[in-house]
Amino acid sequence: MAQRFSPALSTYVAFACAGLLAPIIIVVILSFGGEGYLHFPPTSFSLKWFNTFFGDTRWRQSLASSAVIALIACVIATVIGFLAAYALVRSEMRAKKFILSLMLMPIIVPTVITAIAMYFLTAKMGLVGNMLWIGFCHAIIALPVVLLILLAALQGVDVNLERAALSLGASRSRVFFKVVVPIAFPGVMSAALFAFLASFDELVISLFLAGARAQTLPVRIWNSLHLEIEPVVAAAATFLIGVTGIVLLVDGGIRRLRGSLTRKTET
Repeated sequence: MAQRFSPALSTYVAFACAGLLAPIIIVVILSFGGEGYLHFPPTSFSLKWFNTFFGDTRWRQSLASSAVIALIACVIATVIGFLAAYALVRSEMRAKKFILSLMLMPIIVPTVITAIAMYFLTAKMGLVGNMLWIGFCHAIIALPVVLLILLAALQGVDVNLERAALSLGASRSRVFFKVVVPIAFPGVMSAALFAFLASFDELVISLFLAGARAQTLPVRIWNSLHLEIEPVVAAAATFLIGVTGIVLLVDGGIRRLRGSLTRKTET
């Protein structure tokens, strides 16, 4: 039987959603303004700020840096998260809860504290501005999200399928790559997308570690807002919103695929 909500609750939810979406909608509208300054509502509409965003070398370099760092973080966080989640799901170790708590620490400790600690380590090692190192640091922030997604995905992998493959003579590694990975693949893709998004939108850690050599897109937006509020900032922010929306849509498709595969496996 469908549950009915009171009109007051429905009104509250509608206002809450409107309040959350209003800033996003305003930024998107501003990005299409034709004036030489930020003005809401715009008196004219144009795509010139998107042309400036994609045509300016500095903005393109920031976008490329963000993409490369996010890909590095995505790969590192997904691989480590998958192996850790599989070990936590299948093992009988006594310190399982303690290990899980340690791996979830990055979402418990304030990001600015983590960023300061990473900065002192990075400065001591002389790696400020190194994109590979920044990607590794971003992977630490993305790892808890990846781990939580993959824990749920791997719990849906029937252990009897692994036992059957082992009884037929398959090695542990073959069972892992031929049975576990294909079944959990939709969850792996979902975790990888969220790891990419967590790194692509990361600002605080990038502010401490990027320097001038690897300025990411969020850092470039931050600096532009502090030095000179350019209208192109709205276009860059709209681009980030678009990337986030696309990732969420792709993840929704992957979740539906995972649900259909799960139903087929059960039948």
